Amino acid sequence: MSDQKTDSQHYDIVVVGSGNAALCAAISAREEGAGVLVLEKAPEHKRGGNSYFTDGAIRFAYNDFQDILKLMPDVTDEEAEKIVMPEYSPSAYYEDLMRVNSGKSDPDLSEQLVNRSYETIKWMKGHGVKFELNYDNQSFEKEGKFHFWGGLPVKTENKGIGLMTSLFKRIEELGIEIWYNSAAKQLMKAGDRVTGVVVEKEGQSLEIYASSVVLACGSFEADKQMRSEQIGDEWEAAIVRGTEFNTGDGLSMALDAGAEKFGNWAGCHSIGTDANAPKVGDFTKPGDIYKKHSYPLSIMLNKEGKRFVDEGADFRNYTYAKYGREILKQPDHVAYQIYDSQVRPMLRKEYDLEEATFFQADCLEDLVDQLPVDKVEFLKTIEEYNEAVQSGNYNPTVKDGKGTEGINPPKTNWALPIKEGPFFAFPVTCGITFSFGGLRVGSEGEVIRKDGGPLEGLFAAGEMVGGIFYENYPGGSGLMSGAVFGKLAGESAAKYSRLIQK
Repeated sequence: MSDQKTDSQHYDIVVVGSGNAALCAAISAREEGAGVLVLEKAPEHKRGGNSYFTDGAIRFAYNDFQDILKLMPDVTDEEAEKIVMPEYSPSAYYEDLMRVNSGKSDPDLSEQLVNRSYETIKWMKGHGVKFELNYDNQSFEKEGKFHFWGGLPVKTENKGIGLMTSLFKRIEELGIEIWYNSAAKQLMKAGDRVTGVVVEKEGQSLEIYASSVVLACGSFEADKQMRSEQIGDEWEAAIVRGTEFNTGDGLSMALDAGAEKFGNWAGCHSIGTDANAPKVGDFTKPGDIYKKHSYPLSIMLNKEGKRFVDEGADFRNYTYAKYGREILKQPDHVAYQIYDSQVRPMLRKEYDLEEATFFQADCLEDLVDQLPVDKVEFLKTIEEYNEAVQSGNYNPTVKDGKGTEGINPPKTNWALPIKEGPFFAFPVTCGITFSFGGLRVGSEGEVIRKDGGPLEGLFAAGEMVGGIFYENYPGGSGLMSGAVFGKLAGESAAKYSRLIQK
């Protein structure tokens, strides 16, 4: 196959998008010998898709701590001796996927994600991606040892910024061409086969022919109209946590070409984020700095002074992606996370950033006086919660069963009375990350037509793969899914290109 494009308008493979999934697809296709063009709608300084904004946590299966140490040669023996690391087997990962998605995840896609996760992590390391232990968000120190929990002990070095910096560096090393300010508008077809992409580049319409096309340009979370139509009218009010350029273009192009819709189109990944966060992702302040994910140690109240979720139902990894929409349902789409000084030192680092919005007072009455809420109901709810807290051993490293009795909703774990000042209130709203609806994708990353056959020449990866996440999401699975299915789509596209060029 050609080392580079054969002429100014033809490539072996065109990859649409430049996030984690897209670049993994481009790199794996290049490994197979394909000439690759990457198309990115955004300008260069806003490249990287949603991946640029993540905190880098990535969920994969591993047998034991030795598997993790193979990814991080800089961890010393002395450091390793202070770490308590539970195993996270493929079966545990699969069970987590099925449990948090109410058993709706496509079994074949889920097995691929789980079973290819560790080999893909090693592959990423081989292409220059660096990993580190996720001390800040996934461990607690106890008696001189760091106890990890939740199946998510690893993140990419320097968060999503570091991940994308490494992948773009590798793209450059491999000589893969990227066009910025280049929006894919339409898939070209010859009969039932995709043969290229119509691109709008700096005001000019171009036809780019390709032996195969990989779509990895995200979902529709940045398009208000599509959010309203697919998820619900209230979602127009949601903050867009990531890139403003994920407006469903790839999904629309694929559906117009005959692809089958698949997955949870009425669902999305959303979180509780700072009420004063930017309305779209700010590329000058990336790194997922506005999220507020220590809520299992809090109680959350709305403006009417009512609690509305079981904050301690599970580790935050398994509830945060569905609790965002619960906040969106509250009056003015706002809630308040309440903490006292017993737990304040345990909160994640995002609570200490200068961007964090919060209120503080030495007594609860003074705290509530600062908030635009029903003060009587707010204080009454806190009092009722305090009286409902049961005895037990408080331990945030496990589901400790220290809960409440006699209130609804209950708090199942990590319930402490809110009684030691000073007290803190962090206002949060809903931020949407990506929508769960996508395309039906086969075992080799190929896009499937409405009649069940493959849409020849078209492959998809990342957020565009439907059927994995339903209503909820195990933390860190998005980056892993992007890498697994990106690598797979690139390989498959290259093999297909070789086949039709013979």
